[in-house]
Amino acid sequence: MDKSWMHSDRRSKAYEFGVEAFLNFAVENLLTTTHIRCPCVKCVNLKLFGVGIIRDHVYFNGVDQSYKNWIFHGEPWEATTNASRNFEEDDGHSRYSFVSEEIDMDDNDFGDFGSDPYEFANVIGDGDQPVYPGCRKYTKLSALVKLYNLKAKHGMSDVCFTELLILQGDLLPEGNTIPTSMYEAKKTLCALGLSYEKMHACPNDCILYRKEYEDSTNCPTCGISRWKEGKDSILKEGVPAKVVWYFPPIPRFKRMFQSHETAMSLTWHAARKSIDGQMSHPADSPSWKLLDDKWPEFGNEPRNLRLALSSDGFNPHSSLSSRYSCWPVILVTYNLPPWHTSRAINRRRSAAYG
Repeated sequence: MDKSWMHSDRRSKAYEFGVEAFLNFAVENLLTTTHIRCPCVKCVNLKLFGVGIIRDHVYFNGVDQSYKNWIFHGEPWEATTNASRNFEEDDGHSRYSFVSEEIDMDDNDFGDFGSDPYEFANVIGDGDQPVYPGCRKYTKLSALVKLYNLKAKHGMSDVCFTELLILQGDLLPEGNTIPTSMYEAKKTLCALGLSYEKMHACPNDCILYRKEYEDSTNCPTCGISRWKEGKDSILKEGVPAKVVWYFPPIPRFKRMFQSHETAMSLTWHAARKSIDGQMSHPADSPSWKLLDDKWPEFGNEPRNLRLALSSDGFNPHSSLSSRYSCWPVILVTYNLPPWHTSRAINRRRSAAYG
């Protein structure tokens, strides 16, 4: 399909015809007109809107020119590798074409690229690759993480961060590996963060808009609208009133077993022996033994994970007058040795409470 319109003037007929062809292509492949990812430079395929809103965004904001393979709109994915990275001239800037292997950062944002746990290994190579030939202080990955931390710390917009990456790439020596857009940066970092899903929810906590309720616009229980209400009491279609962030545990469990050392620790409880007869690990508890007796098939496999779930609410703004609260949910693996479990809990507390 012709994509040359993406580089055309937004006022031109070529751009107008290209936008309409793209929208028709997306509707034909996705079979929906209301839940399509917006490819403008601000949304960068992170947000779902109807066809009308997407058309406005692409005209007002411009289309993300680094989005060359329309994988979110029905075009088959053409796999490439880091070895095939090439240069191309774009608007006077020397840019890299996007060729790094797709790794899922966010299931909701980037599709299903993270279903293979071994894709994590693909990003490890970036940790050994210098940010430019001869650089010993920074690798591609460490430099990108530093830059992304600055973005988060100072609240940079995606457009601002993209321009910073382009400038950084021009300032560094030729052959540098700095990505040239927010889209490419997220593709590189996505394997580190693992996946999460953003689910629309009823403001009264009645339902999640998924499965049979995925296309509903009003809660079947309380009748309240799915969309956020603006100050003028007009509903903002496409903007959810409430969102639940879900972190699927299965990919994280797979990541744990990818490390030989961690895999050994996860079966440590089966090899250990209680010397003094005292409870020094959850494996010594009556609950653990009851579970083994009740489900022997599960208990006979030491790699099966025993989990504890806990949650607590706090006010992240440290203001007693604020009604906003956050409830992090912490999932603890009991299989690990006590000294590993305590470190993991402390890290999770530090991450949640700052």
